[in-house]
Amino acid sequence: MRLAIMTVGKTHSGKTMFANRLAEVLADSVVIDQDLQAEFLSRHYPALLPSKGPNTVKYALTQTLVEHAARNTGLHLIVSHPDPGREARMQWLDDYRKHGFTTVLVFFNIPEDHLRIRIRESGRSTKIFRVSLTFDELLDRQKAAFPVAAPAEDEADHLFTVRLPDDAESVIHRIAGLAGGETEDGR
Repeated sequence: MRLAIMTVGKTHSGKTMFANRLAEVLADSVVIDQDLQAEFLSRHYPALLPSKGPNTVKYALTQTLVEHAARNTGLHLIVSHPDPGREARMQWLDDYRKHGFTTVLVFFNIPEDHLRIRIRESGRSTKIFRVSLTFDELLDRQKAAFPVAAPAEDEADHLFTVRLPDDAESVIHRIAGLAGGETEDGR
């Protein structure tokens, strides 16, 4: 069984760290992180980025990478998204199912006060942004654009929620168990 694991949550919720750690544990997997595509596009193709609205170039690049991995490899997919709404999540999850994947949604529902602390302590680059923006401003935008609405159980074949950073490791091992139980670290 191939898994398509989609991580969703606000900035600094731990999606990237989770995805990278899961890839260490889950053999034959690849991480496709939209922040990396955003940084690549900002650095090398800034003229192609829309000045307003959604970053459709980033989404197209992510879709191309996912399509290639789905059609041309036997890898599990770990796709790290920002905080898309239900409609966008459902489109992505439906696409994964069409490719024969078992879908897993990991929702990072970290309290805002934890996110603000992480932002203050972070040294993350803002090169992923098309405009001058801080991570605090991004979090404010995400709060306004995506009201707190936990994904529904029926969106994916499996749904996990990470509420505190300590939850992540147990979720990682539960997902690895779905793939057949054999993990690189022997658990």
